[in-house]
Amino acid sequence: MQVLLLNGAKKFGSSQGKLSATLQAVAKESLESMGFKVIQTIIDEGYNIQEEVQKILHSDVLIYQLPAWWMGEPWIAKKYIDEVYTEGYGTLFANDGRSRKDDNLKYGSGGLCQGKKAMFSVTWNAPLEAFNEHQGFFEGLDVEMVYFHLRKIHEFLGMEVLPTFMCNDVIKNPQITQYMTEYKNHLQKNFTHFKETK
Repeated sequence: MQVLLLNGAKKFGSSQGKLSATLQAVAKESLESMGFKVIQTIIDEGYNIQEEVQKILHSDVLIYQLPAWWMGEPWIAKKYIDEVYTEGYGTLFANDGRSRKDDNLKYGSGGLCQGKKAMFSVTWNAPLEAFNEHQGFFEGLDVEMVYFHLRKIHEFLGMEVLPTFMCNDVIKNPQITQYMTEYKNHLQKNFTHFKETK
């Protein structure tokens, strides 16, 4: 079973992507210790679009490592999705799912990646309460709703999306050892079950 780790961090301004690299290393070590084959793409270092399509086709799971920039993923991660997933027309997805001949076929049902899974590991300077409290900045929407668009992109391809892992307060109150431990636990919880069901 193969996992594709996609590091979407971008070196820009004060951001050097060190926490994303650390968490990606945690994922690689943890998943390899569980018996998964792990391959990686560090998006900011460049990539070949056709090769990335093949990586996705031959992987069981995609894990994106994403710092939060202006309430979402860095632009290079969206560029990767736009370029690679569009190139995957006919292999990652057939169409948008609808048919002029069958009204029962609905939008978003044309994905060809059934059986594959996707997961997002995200890092935020925002504290957890900014997501969970109704009076908080995100008005009680949890992290899954903040990344709703990424979930829908991967469901459009036919993938199941696993629960998101989030680190909070990463600039004002970083707890690197705690993040690493919590991420290992998150991977163990989600991927032990996944492997047992394959």
